[in-house]
Amino acid sequence: MPRGAFSAAGLAAALSLALTACSSSSGPAPSSNPAGQGGGTLVVGVTSDPDTLFPWKATQFTAVNVLQNLYGTLTEFDKDLNVVPGLAESWEPSDDGKKLTLKLRQGVTFADGSAFDSKDVKYSLDKIMDEKTAAVARASLASVKSVEAPDASTVVLELTGPDAALPANLATVNMAMLSSDDTEEKLNATPNGTGPFTLGKRVASQSITLTRNDKYWGAEKPKSAAVEFRVIPDESSIVSAMQSGNVQLAVFNDPLVAQTAEGGGTITVAKTPQLNYHVLQLNAQRGELKDVNVRLAMQCAIDRKQVLDTAALGEGEVTGPITAPAFKSDPNRRPCPNRDLAKAAEYLGKAGKSGGVTVKTIVSQGEYATSVNEAQNLKAQLAEAKINLELEVLESGAFVDRWVAADFDAAVALNGGRPDPDGSYGRYFTSKGNLNKVAGYSSPELDELFAQGKATTDQAARKAIYDKAGEHLEANAAWIWLFSGYTYTATTANVTGFVPMASGSLQYLRTTSVG
Repeated sequence: MPRGAFSAAGLAAALSLALTACSSSSGPAPSSNPAGQGGGTLVVGVTSDPDTLFPWKATQFTAVNVLQNLYGTLTEFDKDLNVVPGLAESWEPSDDGKKLTLKLRQGVTFADGSAFDSKDVKYSLDKIMDEKTAAVARASLASVKSVEAPDASTVVLELTGPDAALPANLATVNMAMLSSDDTEEKLNATPNGTGPFTLGKRVASQSITLTRNDKYWGAEKPKSAAVEFRVIPDESSIVSAMQSGNVQLAVFNDPLVAQTAEGGGTITVAKTPQLNYHVLQLNAQRGELKDVNVRLAMQCAIDRKQVLDTAALGEGEVTGPITAPAFKSDPNRRPCPNRDLAKAAEYLGKAGKSGGVTVKTIVSQGEYATSVNEAQNLKAQLAEAKINLELEVLESGAFVDRWVAADFDAAVALNGGRPDPDGSYGRYFTSKGNLNKVAGYSSPELDELFAQGKATTDQAARKAIYDKAGEHLEANAAWIWLFSGYTYTATTANVTGFVPMASGSLQYLRTTSVG
């Protein structure tokens, strides 16, 4: 199976961005583009229906992938995850790092035809920062004191201090720029973005079709006239649909399915290492997991390589908390880097639970393919340490609802990684992080480390800071990090121009044609 390229150098470059000024006349583009503009519909097979069409609250993978093709952000990532201009043509920090001035792209319109300008940026950022909005990226704007719009094409962010992570954090679809005239209720019915596509038709639980936005601001208009996300509940069935010609592109998580797809000879599969990480989330605010010794017992009772081999055929690598190459955690620098049942028993004894514990655990069926196999392997391993994982398997929408509400003791999860550690974890593991309830753990030490990590642009200094943060998370068994794997992008012979990304993004559907 061909391997996708994984550019550590590209990621490292992205992470030295900090608050360096940047300018360009167009957004990200792959190194080569197909000639001509196709007029057909590209059908993408997905296993679940988007659970929301409101970008500020999207956490489900399918929802994110759909919305990033409908909405624009101030900055974007290119194919190597370098931060490049989006709706902001340039940005420049003040000498003391306490002000960031953004110059906006001119002539951009929303899908409804209204003009995009600084009032929309101010509205969007102010609303994201408003706790009542419940935006999942609110913590990424923690350094922003105020947003000013001195003229239609300029936005000035007043900051509490330098924020090295801010340009990268502005590139996520959870930071999408919305029209100041829109509301969440309206957008859940009719998305109105500045992206390369607009909403065409939606049939609940069956499909959602996006149509080419001929007024898209990018130098190149989308290659396909339309992109249909077709819901097919399991990956094996998507392979069958591709073999019969009904689906042209799909991204698989299950390596066995990917092998099956490529084995037929009519489908090409590209293998791309991911920043995403598989994890057993532990809610340290609930039940037995309030005791760090119980959490450490669970950590010591798990052979992560066995989970990887069982659930993903060994396709990936055991990981610590931080997966971005420039900041990668060393998985050997954790309590019990190897499975140690004697140590697990010792920790349970310290917790006064030598007879064992039961931990209720939610599992998604449908959001990603290896989840149930991971859960079953974890259950079998932990049982040998007198720790009973009581599994509750949920369809993806119900899982996301429970997850966002922190309504679980433990959760078997696949979480999205980002090029910058602050974007990955600031919202989870700082006491004021808006997803801290979901994370279930914070500490004054982590608050200080994450503050330090944003305050400097020195790469070596940031690496040392986030190493300490990762070690703290492991020493307290905040979660149990398992492995990072691959995505497998399957395309039929008539598809050209798609660029897989280490972030799992499908933003390059805009350059993809089918003919």
